[in-house]
Amino acid sequence: MRILVVGASKGLGKALVEGLGEAGDTLIGVSRTRPASLPGAVHWIEADLGQPRQAALAIHEAVASTGLDVLVYNVGIWEARAFEEDYSFLDDDDGQIERMVATNLTAPLLLIKRLLPVLLKSERPRIILTGSTSGLPGSGRPEVAFGASKFGLRGIAETLREGFREQGLAVSCLNLGYLNTEDGLDVPLAEAEQRGEGALIPLHDVVQVCRMMLSLSAASYVRDITLPALRDERF
Repeated sequence: MRILVVGASKGLGKALVEGLGEAGDTLIGVSRTRPASLPGAVHWIEADLGQPRQAALAIHEAVASTGLDVLVYNVGIWEARAFEEDYSFLDDDDGQIERMVATNLTAPLLLIKRLLPVLLKSERPRIILTGSTSGLPGSGRPEVAFGASKFGLRGIAETLREGFREQGLAVSCLNLGYLNTEDGLDVPLAEAEQRGEGALIPLHDVVQVCRMMLSLSAASYVRDITLPALRDERF
Protein backbone atom coordinates (compact mmCIF):
# COMPACT_ATOMS: atom_id res chain seq x y z
CA MET A 1 0.00 0.00 0.00
CA ARG A 2 1.26 3.48 -0.92
CA ILE A 3 0.10 6.05 1.65
CA LEU A 4 0.56 9.82 1.37
CA VAL A 5 0.13 11.86 4.58
CA VAL A 6 -0.12 15.63 4.12
CA GLY A 7 0.88 17.72 7.12
CA ALA A 8 3.23 15.09 8.49
CA SER A 9 6.01 16.97 10.25
CA LYS A 10 4.54 17.05 13.76
CA GLY A 11 1.57 16.16 15.95
CA LEU A 12 -1.04 13.88 14.43
CA GLY A 13 0.54 13.86 10.98
CA LYS A 14 3.85 12.65 12.38
CA ALA A 15 2.03 9.96 14.35
CA LEU A 16 0.20 8.80 11.22
CA VAL A 17 3.44 8.51 9.26
CA GLU A 18 4.96 6.52 12.10
CA GLY A 19 1.93 4.37 12.88
CA LEU A 20 0.26 3.56 9.57
CA GLY A 21 1.30 0.90 7.15
CA GLU A 22 2.61 -2.63 7.36
CA ALA A 23 5.83 -4.25 6.23
CA GLY A 24 6.29 -3.57 2.54
CA ASP A 25 4.06 -0.48 2.48
CA THR A 26 5.34 2.89 1.27
CA LEU A 27 4.77 5.93 3.50
CA ILE A 28 5.19 9.41 2.02
CA GLY A 29 5.10 12.48 4.24
CA VAL A 30 4.38 16.03 3.07
CA SER A 31 5.14 19.21 4.97
CA ARG A 32 6.45 22.72 4.44
CA THR A 33 9.84 21.88 5.96
CA ARG A 34 11.62 18.55 6.16
CA PRO A 35 11.86 17.19 9.74
CA ALA A 36 15.30 16.79 11.27
CA SER A 37 14.76 13.05 11.68
CA LEU A 38 12.56 10.65 9.74
CA PRO A 39 11.26 7.16 10.44
CA GLY A 40 13.35 4.60 8.56
CA ALA A 41 11.48 3.95 5.32
CA VAL A 42 9.49 7.20 5.00
CA HIS A 43 9.85 9.28 1.84
CA TRP A 44 9.37 13.04 2.05
CA ILE A 45 8.00 15.81 -0.13
CA GLU A 46 8.54 19.45 0.79
CA ALA A 47 5.46 21.51 -0.13
CA ASP A 48 3.71 24.51 1.41
CA LEU A 49 -0.06 23.99 1.40
CA GLY A 50 -0.44 27.70 2.06
CA GLN A 51 0.40 27.99 -1.67
CA PRO A 52 -2.14 25.48 -2.98
CA ARG A 53 -1.36 25.48 -6.71
CA GLN A 54 2.37 25.07 -6.31
CA ALA A 55 1.98 22.44 -3.58
CA ALA A 56 -0.51 20.37 -5.58
CA LEU A 57 1.80 20.42 -8.61
CA ALA A 58 4.88 19.43 -6.59
CA ILE A 59 3.11 16.56 -4.83
CA HIS A 60 1.61 15.26 -8.06
CA GLU A 61 4.99 15.28 -9.79
CA ALA A 62 6.49 13.32 -6.89
CA VAL A 63 3.94 10.47 -6.92
CA ALA A 64 2.64 10.33 -10.50
CA SER A 65 5.12 7.69 -11.63
CA THR A 66 5.06 5.51 -8.51
CA GLY A 67 1.30 5.45 -7.93
CA LEU A 68 -0.82 6.01 -4.84
CA ASP A 69 -3.45 4.07 -2.88
CA VAL A 70 -4.30 6.36 0.06
CA LEU A 71 -4.33 10.13 0.57
CA VAL A 72 -4.58 11.40 4.15
CA TYR A 73 -5.16 15.16 4.20
CA ASN A 74 -4.23 16.29 7.69
CA VAL A 75 -3.61 20.02 7.27
CA GLY A 76 -5.65 22.58 9.18
CA ILE A 77 -4.88 25.99 10.63
CA TRP A 78 -7.05 28.11 12.92
CA GLU A 79 -7.45 31.63 14.23
CA ALA A 80 -4.77 33.20 16.42
CA ARG A 81 -7.13 33.29 19.42
CA ALA A 82 -9.09 30.16 18.54
CA PHE A 83 -10.30 28.09 21.51
CA GLU A 84 -9.47 30.94 23.89
CA GLU A 85 -12.08 32.64 26.07
CA ASP A 86 -11.38 36.03 24.47
CA TYR A 87 -11.82 34.82 20.87
CA SER A 88 -13.75 37.29 18.71
CA PHE A 89 -14.50 36.94 15.01
CA LEU A 90 -14.53 40.75 14.71
CA ASP A 91 -10.87 40.80 15.75
CA ASP A 92 -9.73 38.23 13.17
CA ASP A 93 -7.19 39.49 10.66
CA ASP A 94 -8.48 39.50 7.07
CA GLY A 95 -5.23 38.10 5.72
CA GLN A 96 -5.33 35.29 8.25
CA ILE A 97 -8.86 34.35 7.17
CA GLU A 98 -7.72 34.21 3.56
CA ARG A 99 -4.78 31.95 4.50
CA MET A 100 -7.07 29.66 6.46
CA VAL A 101 -9.45 29.23 3.54
CA ALA A 102 -6.52 28.62 1.17
CA THR A 103 -4.95 25.98 3.41
CA ASN A 104 -8.08 24.30 4.77
CA LEU A 105 -10.25 24.29 1.64
CA THR A 106 -8.54 25.45 -1.55
CA ALA A 107 -5.47 23.26 -0.98
CA PRO A 108 -7.34 19.96 -0.50
CA LEU A 109 -9.56 20.72 -3.50
CA LEU A 110 -6.64 21.40 -5.81
CA LEU A 111 -4.54 18.55 -4.44
CA ILE A 112 -7.33 15.99 -4.75
CA LYS A 113 -8.07 17.21 -8.29
CA ARG A 114 -4.40 16.64 -9.20
CA LEU A 115 -4.08 13.26 -7.45
CA LEU A 116 -7.38 11.63 -8.41
CA PRO A 117 -6.13 10.31 -11.77
CA VAL A 118 -3.27 8.64 -9.87
CA LEU A 119 -5.44 7.36 -7.01
CA LEU A 120 -8.09 5.89 -9.30
CA LYS A 121 -5.53 3.52 -10.80
CA SER A 122 -5.37 1.78 -7.41
CA GLU A 123 -7.46 -1.32 -6.70
CA ARG A 124 -8.63 0.31 -3.43
CA PRO A 125 -8.35 4.10 -3.71
CA ARG A 126 -8.94 5.82 -0.35
CA ILE A 127 -9.06 9.40 0.87
CA ILE A 128 -9.14 10.26 4.57
CA LEU A 129 -9.90 13.89 5.43
CA THR A 130 -9.05 15.02 8.95
CA GLY A 131 -11.99 17.12 10.00
CA SER A 132 -13.02 18.42 13.40
CA THR A 133 -15.93 18.30 15.78
CA SER A 134 -16.02 22.07 15.10
CA GLY A 135 -17.39 21.13 11.67
CA LEU A 136 -20.41 19.33 13.11
CA PRO A 137 -23.85 20.82 13.85
CA GLY A 138 -24.17 21.81 17.49
CA SER A 139 -20.41 21.86 18.06
CA GLY A 140 -20.76 24.79 20.44
CA ARG A 141 -17.66 26.50 19.05
CA PRO A 142 -17.66 30.15 17.89
CA GLU A 143 -14.54 30.14 15.65
CA VAL A 144 -16.15 31.28 12.40
CA ALA A 145 -13.47 30.75 9.76
CA PHE A 146 -12.13 27.50 11.22
CA GLY A 147 -15.61 26.06 11.72
CA ALA A 148 -16.66 27.10 8.21
CA SER A 149 -13.61 25.44 6.68
CA LYS A 150 -14.25 22.19 8.54
CA PHE A 151 -17.90 22.20 7.45
CA GLY A 152 -16.54 22.73 3.94
CA LEU A 153 -14.21 19.75 4.27
CA ARG A 154 -17.21 17.54 5.00
CA GLY A 155 -18.80 18.99 1.87
CA ILE A 156 -15.76 17.94 -0.15
CA ALA A 157 -16.12 14.41 1.20
CA GLU A 158 -19.86 14.26 0.42
CA THR A 159 -19.51 15.38 -3.18
CA LEU A 160 -16.42 13.31 -3.96
CA ARG A 161 -18.26 10.17 -2.84
CA GLU A 162 -21.07 10.80 -5.29
CA GLY A 163 -18.85 11.89 -8.15
CA PHE A 164 -16.50 8.90 -7.99
CA ARG A 165 -18.52 6.12 -6.37
CA GLU A 166 -18.57 4.06 -9.56
CA GLN A 167 -14.77 4.21 -9.75
CA GLY A 168 -14.52 2.65 -6.29
CA LEU A 169 -13.23 5.73 -4.46
CA ALA A 170 -13.77 5.56 -0.69
CA VAL A 171 -13.81 8.95 1.06
CA SER A 172 -13.83 9.13 4.86
CA CYS A 173 -14.09 12.17 7.11
CA LEU A 174 -12.57 11.87 10.58
CA ASN A 175 -14.18 14.40 12.92
CA LEU A 176 -11.75 14.82 15.80
CA GLY A 177 -12.16 16.49 19.16
CA TYR A 178 -9.34 17.98 21.22
CA LEU A 179 -6.10 16.06 20.77
CA ASN A 180 -3.16 15.38 23.06
CA THR A 181 -0.41 16.41 20.65
CA GLU A 182 2.27 16.59 23.34
CA ASP A 183 2.68 12.82 23.64
CA GLY A 184 3.82 11.00 20.53
CA LEU A 185 3.53 7.30 19.84
CA ASP A 186 6.77 6.73 21.77
CA VAL A 187 4.85 7.58 24.98
CA PRO A 188 2.89 4.58 26.33
CA LEU A 189 -0.85 4.87 25.74
CA ALA A 190 -1.58 4.38 29.45
CA GLU A 191 0.48 7.50 30.12
CA ALA A 192 -0.78 9.56 27.15
CA GLU A 193 -4.43 9.04 28.08
CA GLN A 194 -3.85 10.66 31.47
CA ARG A 195 -2.98 14.05 30.02
CA GLY A 196 -5.97 16.37 30.21
CA GLU A 197 -7.77 14.06 32.64
CA GLY A 198 -9.96 12.53 29.93
CA ALA A 199 -10.47 15.75 27.97
CA LEU A 200 -7.78 15.04 25.35
CA ILE A 201 -7.57 12.23 22.78
CA PRO A 202 -4.25 10.35 22.58
CA LEU A 203 -2.76 10.26 19.08
CA HIS A 204 -2.54 6.49 19.49
CA ASP A 205 -6.34 6.28 19.29
CA VAL A 206 -6.53 8.25 16.04
CA VAL A 207 -3.83 6.10 14.46
CA GLN A 208 -5.69 2.97 15.55
CA VAL A 209 -8.92 4.22 13.96
CA CYS A 210 -7.12 5.01 10.70
CA ARG A 211 -5.47 1.59 10.67
CA MET A 212 -8.91 0.02 10.97
CA MET A 213 -10.25 2.16 8.12
CA LEU A 214 -7.41 1.11 5.83
CA SER A 215 -7.81 -2.57 6.70
CA LEU A 216 -11.32 -2.83 5.26
CA SER A 217 -12.02 -4.60 1.99
CA ALA A 218 -12.87 -2.79 -1.22
CA ALA A 219 -16.54 -3.67 -0.60
CA SER A 220 -16.98 -1.27 2.34
CA TYR A 221 -15.68 1.96 3.80
CA VAL A 222 -16.09 4.24 6.79
CA ARG A 223 -18.15 7.26 5.80
CA ASP A 224 -17.72 9.41 8.92
CA ILE A 225 -16.27 8.86 12.35
CA THR A 226 -16.72 11.34 15.18
CA LEU A 227 -14.02 10.86 17.80
CA PRO A 228 -14.44 13.22 20.76
CA ALA A 229 -12.73 13.00 24.10
CA LEU A 230 -14.78 11.12 26.69
CA ARG A 231 -15.14 14.19 28.91
CA ASP A 232 -15.97 16.59 26.07
CA GLU A 233 -19.43 17.68 27.23
CA ARG A 234 -20.36 18.98 23.78
CA PHE A 235 -20.60 15.37 22.60
